[in-house]
Amino acid sequence: MIEVDELTKFYGNYQALNKISFTVNKGEILGFLGPNGAGKSTTMKIITGFLSPTEGTVRIDGIDVVENSLETRKLIGYLPEHPPLYLDMSVYNYLQFCGRIKGVSSKRLKSSIDSVVEKCGLTKYYKKQCHALSKGYRQRVGIAQAMIHEPAVLILDEPTIGLDPIQIVEIREMIKAFGGDHTVILSTHILPEVDMTCERVIIINEGKVITEGSTFNLCDNVLDNSQIALVIHGNGRELRERIGAIEGVTDVVTEPGEPGTEKIVVSAASGNDLRPQLARLAVESNNELLELRTISLSLEEIFIKVTTKQPEMTLS
Repeated sequence: MIEVDELTKFYGNYQALNKISFTVNKGEILGFLGPNGAGKSTTMKIITGFLSPTEGTVRIDGIDVVENSLETRKLIGYLPEHPPLYLDMSVYNYLQFCGRIKGVSSKRLKSSIDSVVEKCGLTKYYKKQCHALSKGYRQRVGIAQAMIHEPAVLILDEPTIGLDPIQIVEIREMIKAFGGDHTVILSTHILPEVDMTCERVIIINEGKVITEGSTFNLCDNVLDNSQIALVIHGNGRELRERIGAIEGVTDVVTEPGEPGTEKIVVSAASGNDLRPQLARLAVESNNELLELRTISLSLEEIFIKVTTKQPEMTLS
């Protein structure tokens, strides 16, 4: 649905983007991450047609955003970090105004407003003036204006920033419900939101794509090896020796455990799933297997690892 190819952007002599390329599939919810100054906002502004690239192309549903700017803008709904509300207007009048400037026909306008008001949980508030709304409901109105013309693509910049925990959960569930019907790019600094909402993640830094992948395999993409922890009841000496002889195992260490138990951490080349083999060896060595799990980095740990110069990170 979205194709970004070799995207480059200079501001004078400063290079904000350096040949960024990625795709977003139809109906996918993508987390777009990076530290401040990484190029996230520049990328989103180019995708939405607010900026022109120095080099490279962006296509929305096969249409070039530079050559056919008006056509691609019809396909996109955009929520900037600060919702562009007119505070002296009622929610209904504001959405009516947004619908008209986005080309929604008079016949469809009322039904379109009714639809986004329901989807965004604004039914009780559509007669209120925007200045009377809490920050959470202003965010909902901002999302509603982005959806008023039924776009194929939604681009949301920090949609939950400054909200309380209950509002964050409500907005998160709303965004998850958009997947399938809309292609969504979500940019945020709240990494647990990405973990709970997005199907795939792209991390950029210094104008380049550093890593990308599903929220499940991102850890494998970043690490050169994987780690598996076993907790057994019994004597692990023989088990450790047999594990060390497995092809691909690079390290076997013991960590303190509860009395009568032993925790064994096995390191192996990334991509090798040794869990079935380890479980069988634990049983064959007459030990009770109490726990067997893969040790992985959290999204926060991955983000720090790929966007800083830290050489190593301890897994936990």
